Amino acid sequence: MTPFITLLLAGFLARFSYQMARSPVLPRFAQDLGAAPEFIGLIVAASTISGVLIKLPAGALSDILGRKRMLLLGGLFFAIPPFFYPLIHSPGPLLALRFLHGLATAIFSPVAAAAVADLASRRRGEQLGWFAAASDLGATLGPLMGGLILYYTASYGQTYLVVGCPGLLPLGLLLRLPEPPREPAGKSSLGERLRGFGEGIREVLASRGVLIASSLEAVLYVGYGAFLGFFPTYGRSIGLNDAQIAVVMGGQLATTMLAKPISGRLSDTWGRKPMIVAGLCLCAGTLPLIPALTSIWALLIISAGFGLGVAIVTPSTTALVADLVRGRRMGSAMGVFGTIWDSGEAAGPILAGFLIASLSYSYAFSLIGALMSGMALFFALAVQDPGTSRT
Repeated sequence: MTPFITLLLAGFLARFSYQMARSPVLPRFAQDLGAAPEFIGLIVAASTISGVLIKLPAGALSDILGRKRMLLLGGLFFAIPPFFYPLIHSPGPLLALRFLHGLATAIFSPVAAAAVADLASRRRGEQLGWFAAASDLGATLGPLMGGLILYYTASYGQTYLVVGCPGLLPLGLLLRLPEPPREPAGKSSLGERLRGFGEGIREVLASRGVLIASSLEAVLYVGYGAFLGFFPTYGRSIGLNDAQIAVVMGGQLATTMLAKPISGRLSDTWGRKPMIVAGLCLCAGTLPLIPALTSIWALLIISAGFGLGVAIVTPSTTALVADLVRGRRMGSAMGVFGTIWDSGEAAGPILAGFLIASLSYSYAFSLIGALMSGMALFFALAVQDPGTSRT
């Protein structure tokens, strides 16, 4: 099994297990433990907070300590925490455990992206697209399986014990990755490693292109978070039932997952910049149409169009960030990228909720669409495409 396939399978299984533990099981578990609605929101958001805080240092440490070591550390956080959920009997410890469990994706995601980028130069966009699609597939199937297990067991403890089993598999796969080349004895002291850690972060943070590309991804995920957070309430307001809402949102998820490898490959051929601008403009154009429609079929088409825009942007921005940095700073770059991305995803529902409460669905989605359009224009003017190797 090649290292790329190993990372692909590990990414799928990791996200599958992680999302089984998260939705829809986690909010119900917190509610049955007596958590207030605002505390449930904090529990659900705890893993995103982990990502904002940890992705940058985790990525930078992988440049110093090696990808495999950090991936194995992330694998431990996928494997161990699920078995502690049955021991939780109050909301406070559940919040702490969710933050701890969130370290899994906070460590694994930027380091795995850096490892995939390290493996590819000519087909970087395509391979990053495949990796993202595999992770998306796991994230899509996980909630379905978690909900089914809870339904048939009617027990949170049994559900989380089952969740823990696939969480062990990524660790076993990651152990199969080849060992990194050994450094000569005495070549790098602890002090030198720590200086390298700080230098890597500073070097990446000084790259205007990396910061703009990461900010663009964050703005994209402001819109994505707004759609995921508030389309269900909009759908209910126009008379759609839960099944119809799931169909519309499933159209977006399916399109995003299927199109990422294709769009990544196109970015290898046509360049990152035109793909990113086109994808963000597509998102900016489709998002404001959602609150103007009431037909489930029209909403499904627009949802799929929005998903296509997301699929076009994400592999291309990830590959662009990889193109803009030196290989030995790849982990730091992916850490910066992931931290800013998570900040945008967390901000999306908050901003949308404020705008919807103050204005309406239509104005809220239109303003977020305008924000994405403005970011696309700024990116087009401010960032030079470093060029891609043609396949």
